[in-house]
Amino acid sequence: MADPSVSEIMINGPDEIFVERAGRLTLTDLSFPSSRALMAALSNIAQFAGRELSESVPILEAHLPDGSRVEAVLPPVSARGPTVAIRRFFKEGLTMERLLEFGALTPEACEFLAGLVDTKQNLLVAGGTGSGKTSLLNALSGLIPTGERVVVLEDAQELQLASEHVVQLEARPADAEGQGAVTIRDLFHATLRLRPDRIVVGEIRGPEALELIQAMTSGHGGCLSTIHASHPKDTLHRLETLALMSGVELPLAALRCQVSSAIDWIVQTGRQRDGGRGITHITEVQSCSSSGEYRLRDHFRREAGVLVAMKAQLECPEVGHD
Repeated sequence: MADPSVSEIMINGPDEIFVERAGRLTLTDLSFPSSRALMAALSNIAQFAGRELSESVPILEAHLPDGSRVEAVLPPVSARGPTVAIRRFFKEGLTMERLLEFGALTPEACEFLAGLVDTKQNLLVAGGTGSGKTSLLNALSGLIPTGERVVVLEDAQELQLASEHVVQLEARPADAEGQGAVTIRDLFHATLRLRPDRIVVGEIRGPEALELIQAMTSGHGGCLSTIHASHPKDTLHRLETLALMSGVELPLAALRCQVSSAIDWIVQTGRQRDGGRGITHITEVQSCSSSGEYRLRDHFRREAGVLVAMKAQLECPEVGHD
């Protein structure tokens, strides 16, 4: 935990601890004295976070005092003993300048993204686990013009937005009696009356996707969020799948028209072969065809490890998997 080069700590039972440095996993020679000692540490974390952790509630989502995110799963759900992943975060918020230094994007792409944020385009940052989505969203928030009121919705507070006027709202799980839960959907309903200039959702992973789509199509420009998806087109299909979980019955064609109207741009992130993280696509969502297919156009795409600008085309064909 004291090593700033460690980005993630993975505990597979008391005797096996891996760490991630520069995108690469390494097995350490560290261990806990016993499963009981590991459980005691997790109980302390749960108590600090005000969360329950027991056989009846075997999954813990919490944060350490330094902001690191903790996910823990207990036996018998985890067969080898308590399993823990601790995601570390930079104490200094990442900026676009820092991402340039890391090679995550190019100066041309940085300027392009700054223009999208300034003109209040709706952006989805998509990528796999550990691909740098949250870091990029933090950096993009630093491009929001001064004087705008930004309301942030998260399941657990992770974002460290660089904006001047930020209101952070956090969802809350139900207590041991199943009472008192506050979901992201609940927060959305409150947010729309809090006079936001922009809405930022830490991660879309449930039926709140429909609320976000509706907010984007009802005049709330400049929304930012992240979502798990491996390719720009997959991002839109995953978003519509999550929206369908809301229970609101919508014809798929109508939903796709709303999705294509709501999302202006997809910024795709991914891990590189050397373990680094970077932007792989900056893709425009143009429209939805009469047959219900999304029309996308890549403006930047990573080729041979380099993020390059695509040449202008007279026609904008659909972007397929490459």
